[in-house]
Amino acid sequence: MQSRPVIGIPTQTLQAIEIIPEGLPHSWVMNERYFRVVTSVGGVPWMVPLLDEDPETLRAIYDHLDGIFLAGGVDVDPSSYGSERHALCGRTDLARDAVELLFARWAREDGKPVFGVCRGMQVINVAAGGSLWQDCADQLPESVKHDYFPGAGWARDYLAHDIRVVEGTRLHRAFGEERVMVNSMHHQGICRMGEGLVASAYAPDGLVEALEGDGDAFQVGVQWHPEMLIESDAGTRRLFEDFIEAASEFHESRALVGSLR
Repeated sequence: MQSRPVIGIPTQTLQAIEIIPEGLPHSWVMNERYFRVVTSVGGVPWMVPLLDEDPETLRAIYDHLDGIFLAGGVDVDPSSYGSERHALCGRTDLARDAVELLFARWAREDGKPVFGVCRGMQVINVAAGGSLWQDCADQLPESVKHDYFPGAGWARDYLAHDIRVVEGTRLHRAFGEERVMVNSMHHQGICRMGEGLVASAYAPDGLVEALEGDGDAFQVGVQWHPEMLIESDAGTRRLFEDFIEAASEFHESRALVGSLR
């Protein structure tokens, strides 16, 4: 029986995402939707703690994983890409930044599959030396609306705008179409593209909506939230299935190397 690939999903610090009652212990949490989607396409999700002060333990965790899934969440702190904080930069989570950037860089070096959504795409870009717009509406006045946040009354699966998918990319092979409608729950975006990455989709205003590595390894980031669309869109399901397939292949290749030693 073929083993299911283990997919690491870094957590986030509860205290970084909301105001909590005084005295509540420091906690790590993550939206369960990501774990259920990974499970639905054959992966085994694994919560990754934010042990940013213990890289040895983090490496031991990383080495047991066949793929990395970087989820949505609070803003990436601008210190991660050498910029001053903009007035409209929101809440950040330095411990999560440190762990996710480390995992993204390790995965890039090892060719381990990595899939990032929303914030996760931005982490992939920053890990490769790229930078971000800290508030698209303010810094890109000609941009379309991207911040259809649930807290403002928008459904998480609301299809906000279309994207143009670049032919010849992994994304295009998954969707098989040049125009795709997506949901949109972000206010930051890609500014300078990281080294070794290429844009695979654009919003109507030209903002990068998806990126991927320029090599053979599965390294994909999308700016929208496909975990909310997997049940209604065949292209979205194929994208997740491609990620799990790549993780399975990575697992098998690692097992083969181990057997030859």
